[in-house]
Amino acid sequence: MLLKSALPMALRLRALKQRAHKAGIPAIYINDNFGRWQSNFAALVNHCSKSRGKEVSRLLAPQRRDYFVLKPKHSAFYSTTLDVLLRYLGARRLIITGIAANICVLFTANDAYMRDFELLIPQDCVASNTEVENNYALQQMHTILKADIRPSTEIKLRKK
Repeated sequence: MLLKSALPMALRLRALKQRAHKAGIPAIYINDNFGRWQSNFAALVNHCSKSRGKEVSRLLAPQRRDYFVLKPKHSAFYSTTLDVLLRYLGARRLIITGIAANICVLFTANDAYMRDFELLIPQDCVASNTEVENNYALQQMHTILKADIRPSTEIKLRKK
């Protein structure tokens, strides 16, 4: 079910990432470790590129300049080094994208909001199992977390 909405989302996310890179905005890949406590990011990317979602993985393949964080649970902040990395980068505004909007994106956005980050969650760069779940999560993030959920094509990226 998720793959159906993930593929078109990945195309839009790739375009947004390219624009962000040109503006000097770093990309941070955050993935579940899937309970593999001895995993590494390269092995995870390799595994995903051979899965049913391989087309999504290939579209969004990380580049050398990108950062990565492996997480044990839903939120990118829970038991990870993300706080330290964001401080190092001087981040105040986060563009949160990915899969699934109603789980990992939502939990991460909640934790980012509690840390006083300004949130941008482009509605066309997140995916969930169903459109209803996706829309509900987006509305929750917009209403409660004050997230800007405009489409990625309407986001103006400023050079750092």
